[in-house]
Amino acid sequence: MKKLLIIGAILLAINISQACNRKNQQTPDPSAVSKTFNGKVVAIKDGDTFVILEDRNQITVRLSDIDCPEKKQPFGNKEKQFASELCFGKYVTVKRKSRNDRYGRMIAEVFLGDICVNKELVKNGLAWHFTKYSNDQSYYDLEQSARRNKLGLWNDKSPTPPWEWRVPKKANPGK
Repeated sequence: MKKLLIIGAILLAINISQACNRKNQQTPDPSAVSKTFNGKVVAIKDGDTFVILEDRNQITVRLSDIDCPEKKQPFGNKEKQFASELCFGKYVTVKRKSRNDRYGRMIAEVFLGDICVNKELVKNGLAWHFTKYSNDQSYYDLEQSARRNKLGLWNDKSPTPPWEWRVPKKANPGK
């Protein structure tokens, strides 16, 4: 009887160890990923959130320094379409800029060759420079140029920044 209990305990320990190893392989910790890596864009959730495949790991990346319109907001689909046409299915370089956000997304700049996707969105009037989290002058300059030239969302008379548009949604989640 004692031998059966010992064998059962050993088998249980082996199964738990294997399950932990499988879990670690399937859901990598994005903070464990190196600061710069190359991968393939396999999904664009919205204009500023991509899923990038590095080796066999899917990493959700939130583009740093910018904030794009929400899906139901004016231009919400245009920035997603622009980002898709620019880099969906292509290999990019991801340069992590800070720790993960509260949703576990890696905060990074994404490059397609020499093109910074983050800056292309701002340059084409499809994103705001997110000054709450960024003091990068180059993003500010790109936004000002897009505003002057009335590109994208700046062609609208009074575009609402996504951080303001989200506030009523949080206060009244049922609406």
